[in-house]
Amino acid sequence: MTTKKVIGKLHLWLGLTSGVVVFVVAITGCLYAFQAEIQELTQPYRHIEKKNTPLLPPSELKEIAIKELPGKKVHSALYEQGDRSAVVSFYDFDALYYYLVYIDPYDGTVLRVKNMSHDFFYQVLQGHFYLWLPPAVGQPVVATATLVFVIMLITGIVLWWPKKNKAKQRFIVKWSAKWRRKNYDLHNVLGFYTTWVALILALTGLMWGFEWFASSVYQLAGGDKKIIYQEPLSIKLSDDIIKNPVDKLWVQLKKENPGVDILEMHFPTSDTTSLAVTINPDRKTYWKSDYRFFDQYTLNELSSSQIYGKLSDASAADKLMRMNYDIHTGAILGLTGKIIAFFASLICASLPVTGFYIWYGRKYKKAKKGKTIVDNTYKPKVETVGINN
Repeated sequence: MTTKKVIGKLHLWLGLTSGVVVFVVAITGCLYAFQAEIQELTQPYRHIEKKNTPLLPPSELKEIAIKELPGKKVHSALYEQGDRSAVVSFYDFDALYYYLVYIDPYDGTVLRVKNMSHDFFYQVLQGHFYLWLPPAVGQPVVATATLVFVIMLITGIVLWWPKKNKAKQRFIVKWSAKWRRKNYDLHNVLGFYTTWVALILALTGLMWGFEWFASSVYQLAGGDKKIIYQEPLSIKLSDDIIKNPVDKLWVQLKKENPGVDILEMHFPTSDTTSLAVTINPDRKTYWKSDYRFFDQYTLNELSSSQIYGKLSDASAADKLMRMNYDIHTGAILGLTGKIIAFFASLICASLPVTGFYIWYGRKYKKAKKGKTIVDNTYKPKVETVGINN
């Protein structure tokens, strides 16, 4: 058996074992591509009328939100620049709930209480990450299928690679051919054009799928910090503590960072956790954010030996890791990047379908009475690809 035939068998069986997962991950990625833009247009409670009155501090937003969801754990209060509502979030991974409360930050009016388990795009994301399975089960399944998909992309390029005198027909879909031939071309030609973007999408996806993969990439890029998000601890040294520390810190950071798009204040979850703050100058991406931590008793800023700190302190390797989400979604290139990611995901979703039909068409099932059905499906040969109909 030749090397190319061995690679062909590997490509086939990897595709058959991972095809369903690849389809689900790709089609959910396609659906999620423009979620931010769609939600901006379809969710009016995200917008408010801007007033010339002071904004309510985080503690007041927290109390307003708790009245709507008593007994739930408050996570953060998020402020956006301009005519945007404030958002108080509640979630608990153990209790499996996630809520967002949209509030007018000028007068405290509750605009919407949103159970994210009923949100369309949140459910799409759960399918993309976990196949709607428990994270402990779904995450390794998706990660493994993504790794297999990377191997398939590489083997697919090897199988696609044309001979010198047959190069032209590998780049063009023969639309005038019979539909079985068109299916073959759609799999091979569109697969080739998408491979380079698909590799980026898959490799950035693996950064969340396998910690060893993310650590290896980070270290190869020259990084020497922790890549796992972890908040430093607060230490209570005396009874002389600051009252309403979140509010005071919020006032301070507003003065230090005028005009930022997003300022998110995280509430301490215990007596030892720090006050975590996210400051993002550009709501369309995440990688430029500053992640800062403060002692909840003294408001002294705490240092952190991880990639999530101030952007000005980030190395090139740190910035590469921070950019992972924005690269994965295409947001790093703005709307153009999202359009590219959308069509690449759509084509990736089609590859398991067209690939399955190529395989199934060559192996017709036997008739119910035991008779063999004649196989009339398209069987390309290296010498005749682009000629037969």
